[in-house]
Amino acid sequence: MNRAKLARAALGGLLVFAGVSHLTFARRAFRAQVPDWVPLNRDLTVVASGIAEIALGASLVLTNEPNQALAGKIAAAFFVAVFPGNLSQYVNRRSAFGLDTDQKRFARLFFQPALIYWALKSTHTKLTRGIAP
Repeated sequence: MNRAKLARAALGGLLVFAGVSHLTFARRAFRAQVPDWVPLNRDLTVVASGIAEIALGASLVLTNEPNQALAGKIAAAFFVAVFPGNLSQYVNRRSAFGLDTDQKRFARLFFQPALIYWALKSTHTKLTRGIAP
């Protein structure tokens, strides 16, 4: 298995695991990341994002070669879309997932660009003009 395929499978597995955790054992903790301005019920937001993560993870693992770049772009867009939740957790000082200090919550913000890069790089996505296909 080449490195890109391994990286894509690892990210896909991570997303599926995170999605399942949204729906089960970490559901309450994920509510801490839902910004106050989201118009949906916090629990509904967590469930919907968990389902999206499972679908994205599966698509990264199962998508064939011609569609991998699209799957990577969609995953990267998802990581951009959920970043306000991470920012909200930091700004509102909400503890969850062991992020119980301002320093830990702040440090976590820097992982989001890494996830975006991971999604794009592992799917051989070349960005020249945004994330549109």
